[in-house]
Formats: sequence, structure tokens, C-alpha cells
Amino acid sequence: MTDSEAAAPAPSEPEADLAAAIRRLGHTSALVVGDVMLDRYVYGQVERISPEAPVPILTIDRELAMPGGAGNVVRNMTALGGAVAFISVVGDDAAGSDLTGLIGGQPNVEPWLLVQGGRVTTLKTRYLSGGQQLLRADREETSPVQPRLAERLVRIARDSMAATSVTVLSDYRKGLMTGEVPSLLIAAAREAGRPVIVDPKGPDYARYAGADIIMPNRVDLAEATGMRVDTEAAIVAAATALRQRHGFGAVVVTRGNDGMTLLDDDGARHFPAEAAEVYDVAGAGDTAVATLAAGVAARLELGVAVRLANIAAGIVVGKIGTAVAREADLLAALSPETGSLRKIVGRDAAVEHVQRWHHKGWRVGFTNGCFDLLHPGHLQLLEEAREACDRLVVGLNSDASVRRLKGPGRPVQPEAARAAVLASLASVDLVTVFEEDTPEALIDAVHPDLLVKGANYTLDQVVGAEMVRSWGGKVALVDMVPGHSTTATVERIRG
Repeated sequence: MTDSEAAAPAPSEPEADLAAAIRRLGHTSALVVGDVMLDRYVYGQVERISPEAPVPILTIDRELAMPGGAGNVVRNMTALGGAVAFISVVGDDAAGSDLTGLIGGQPNVEPWLLVQGGRVTTLKTRYLSGGQQLLRADREETSPVQPRLAERLVRIARDSMAATSVTVLSDYRKGLMTGEVPSLLIAAAREAGRPVIVDPKGPDYARYAGADIIMPNRVDLAEATGMRVDTEAAIVAAATALRQRHGFGAVVVTRGNDGMTLLDDDGARHFPAEAAEVYDVAGAGDTAVATLAAGVAARLELGVAVRLANIAAGIVVGKIGTAVAREADLLAALSPETGSLRKIVGRDAAVEHVQRWHHKGWRVGFTNGCFDLLHPGHLQLLEEAREACDRLVVGLNSDASVRRLKGPGRPVQPEAARAAVLASLASVDLVTVFEEDTPEALIDAVHPDLLVKGANYTLDQVVGAEMVRSWGGKVALVDMVPGHSTTATVERIRG
């Protein structure tokens, strides 16, 4: 069998059909059972070497914690708009408590985090500076969960299957998917008429026998079969052997930069990678399995669901850290804005852009305003702000926000037009609209290195100034071109 015969290219779907399929993902529900962990990121600056040992000293600026492992599958499903019942086990420690709060605070999640006394909750702490990971420190326990806890977990899962459309088993080999737990869950799902998708780990795939879809990566596939996976034909052969050996309905092999391969009753289909740029591969597998599960729950044709999972994985590898793919991301990947309109993004996307820029060591500036009628004073402010940084983000007041600030006759131009004009300027790298009266929440989310306002303000009047200085950023006041005012211009036009 030649490589060209091994897997036919996946048939392309019309963009309108794929867009409709994407919009169906948010109207789904799933049960996720698996190993949860706490991902902690510690960001800082390295400016000197320790006198105690030849190691860098990290001066910590900020810390971020989020659910990882199966918890990241949950994050990705809710990011698509789906509802999730989540079952896992944590220890009675600080990391377990943090996870309980983080997962319980997510919308559309029914959490069942069972606590095992004395167990260590898996914690992965990454230390980063200048966009580079200096060290990762792990704390974990991989022994099987207590039998009584495992029995309770299976009972809860049986009940949850009745209220959800698909079951996902996310195995990170941290002690939950051991013994009879996977086979009991698969049997219960089959009895309830619910499809099961497994994100597997380790060489023993017999414990997942009978699953509807198994989703190994290329390394997992080689370990499970003992076969070569260095060509497309070899991957199809290994996936075929795996499917026949354990009675899987379908095998979806994630192949990193080479995309995905689907093997089912219709044969083998290959989906080329759709990542435009790779920044961080962490969590891409979780995103893929979550999107695939949402597609299966939405009753999409399996090839379409895999295509969307492939697109979603390509999106998150272009983000920094353990990221998620949202409906808007998937739709944008199908029909990306061209030219300057690509600069106009939502708040979450703005934060991700800034994270990428920080990852490259770039200095990010921020300014804000209504920018109703752009005049020379605005242009000077934006140009001087851009000269003081590597990338400039502009926060734009929404139409409702402008009306509250300026009165019922404003804005003269709607936010879409104002944003488009700003985005057309070479001095502006990103535009994001905010609904609040002040940009304080947006500044806190974006975390700029430089905050710029006109010199008609004083430092104590600049919203967000203290916040930016608190994380080591700077505030700059730019001299304004005299004789220019949007309010005065509007009054002259209106007579």
C-alpha cells in the first residue's frame, strides 16, 4: 500500500456548511470523566544570577492558575458554549481546593470533584521569563484512587449519562482510569446509548475496549501497537490493527504538525494541519478531544467533527499557554478578516494577542478613547504612543458607553466604523471595544507595559495608572495638538 493509497484527503466542506456546524457545537452537553490537575504559571523577570548557585533569580510579577488535564477538556467544551458534567478526584490539599473553586466557578459546569483524604492533587508549576519556560516543577500521585471512591465515581457517571449526549474519558495516568473503571464506564455508556470518546495514555488499550472513538497521538499509537508510525501508510496500518484488536468504532490519530487521520468504517481520511503559526502546543490534544466530543454530541458527520477538531487544535497552538478555542475563533479560521479589519478583536482575543507579543519579548502599549471623529490630536497621540512601544492596543468605547459619557447625540459614528478607521492606521496594532464606562477592566485583562493618555489629563486622573505601575509598567502623557476637539467639531457641524 502506498502513502497515497493509505488515506484519502478529507473532502472539503463548503464554508457555509462548516459555519453552521460550528454554531451547533454550543448547543451540546457532555460528561467528562478523567484526571484533573492544576496548571500554575509563574511569570517574572530574570535580571541576575544567584550568588548561591549558578541559577537565574526570577523576580515574580504575577501568577496564573487554571484547570489542566481533564479540566482543560471541560474548559474547552464550555468555551464552545456546551454544558458539561465533570467527574474527577482531588486530594484534600491546597491544589485540590483551588481546583474545586476554579471549576465550580465556570459557567455551564456541573462539577463532581470527589475528595480523597491524604491524596496529592496533581500540580504542574511553570516558571517563565521573557516568554521562555525556565523550569517546570510537578507534584503528583499516580496510585489508583480508593476503591470505594472509584465505585462512587462510576455511580455518579451512570446518572450523569442520562442527562448528557456524549461521554469523554480523559486519561492522564494519574490513578483515576485504573482497574475496572474504564470498562465499567464504557459499558454504562453503551447501556445508556451514549457514544464514548477516549483520550488514552499508556500501552494498555484493552481497558478501553468497545469505545466508539479512541484518540491517540502518534507516539501513543506506536506504544500501543508496537508498530511503525513514521509514514501515513504506517499510521493507517497501526490504527487499523488497534481498531480491530479492541473493537473501537473509529480511531482518530492526532499527528501534530501533520494534522489528523481518521479511520472508521468509511476507510482512512487525512486532515492536514491548519495551524498558521505555532507558539505553544500545550493543551492542543484537550482542545481536539473537546471539539470532537461537541461535534459528536451535535450529531455531525464524523469527518466534519474531526475537521473542526483539527481546526480547533490549530487555533490553540497559535496561542500562549493552556488555551481554548471558541466559536468565534473557529468561525474566524474559516473566513478570516482581511487587511486592517483583522486588527479588530474581542477582549479574550486581545489578551491572547498580547500574551503572544509578550512571549516574543515585545513591549505592549495601551491607550483608549471614544475616537468619534478622528482629528490631528488623535493621530499625534497614537503615533507617539506607538513610537514608545513595540505594539499598541487601542481600547474603544462602545456606542452605549459613549452615549452614557457624552449624551444621547453621540457617537456620530457607530463603533464598527470607529474601529475600522482606527484599525486602518499604521500606528495601531489592535482595536478592542469595551462596554464599561472606563477601560479599567480591559487594562487589567490586557496587562500592558505602557499606558498612554493625552497631557490634558494628570497622572491621578488616568484610569488604570496605579494598576499598570503596580506590575512594573509605565504611564506616559502625550502633549496634544492645540485647537482640536471632537466635541467642538460636532458642535460646528451641527451649527
